[in-house]
Amino acid sequence: MYDLTILGAGPAGITAAIYAARKRLNFLVITKDVGGQAARSAGVKNYTGYQYITGVELVKKFEDHIQEFKIEVKEGEEVVGVKKKNDVIEVKTDKGVYEARSLIISTGARPRTLKLPGENEFKNRGVTYCATCDAPLFVNMDVAVIGSGNSALDATFQLMKIANKIYLINKNPSFRGDEVMREKIEASDKVTILYNANTLEIFGDRLVSRIRVEIGGKQETLKVRGVFIEIGSISNSDFVAEPIERNQRGEIVVDNYNRTSVPGIFAAGDVTNVPQKQIVIAAGEGAKAALSANEYLARLRQR
Repeated sequence: MYDLTILGAGPAGITAAIYAARKRLNFLVITKDVGGQAARSAGVKNYTGYQYITGVELVKKFEDHIQEFKIEVKEGEEVVGVKKKNDVIEVKTDKGVYEARSLIISTGARPRTLKLPGENEFKNRGVTYCATCDAPLFVNMDVAVIGSGNSALDATFQLMKIANKIYLINKNPSFRGDEVMREKIEASDKVTILYNANTLEIFGDRLVSRIRVEIGGKQETLKVRGVFIEIGSISNSDFVAEPIERNQRGEIVVDNYNRTSVPGIFAAGDVTNVPQKQIVIAAGEGAKAALSANEYLARLRQR
């Protein structure tokens, strides 16, 4: 019987583990991999203390930190179910069953993909799903942004300060996003908006060099060095069942203390309804969740 189980070892889960170790809790980390989406970021320029660090390097720093505390990590296990009975929370994975008095869910999110030819091949080699993370890597380059909502508009707005030319590719006849932002983008001479446009394929050698689109039945090749796929993300909460509350996007609903709708179960990072999905924010949320779990356990002991 553990004091705490932590699901996921991205920035939120790793930070939660460090705080749990400092509180001398008996706990376990269960994860498919270490690093989460941070490991897939080509470069990070907005994590406090680092002017620039690759995603792989940052994750290595995370790993070094958790190894300092000799944290028990079950890597390569996928969670298939969570349930609470009395004050015991059971986590079932594809390899075993674990019990604890409290739980932190920090399983993150995964970007929605277009499943285009070349998309997976050029991931982190020109194809990216995070403008906030990776836009600075495309200074003075021609790029494409694919999407029709606020995330695509926001990505384009960020790239207007960095890139040379931006093709904003929208498969719909209009945008669903913020009108003020759309007007600013339409007024920019850096942006070419393509409506009713379908992206067909991404090409390149070692890195992305062009994409093929179809507009009105006609195909066209655009020379670009980067492709920003901004069509939203999917919360990794498929294993979560009622009564843990989730919103319409599948994100776990938490309060300011990272408490879910079930006492003793906490959540942190991109798997939750916290609006900004950033590495530094996920890390902070992981710290909060661990501190809240520690307080919950202290109250349990006083019963």
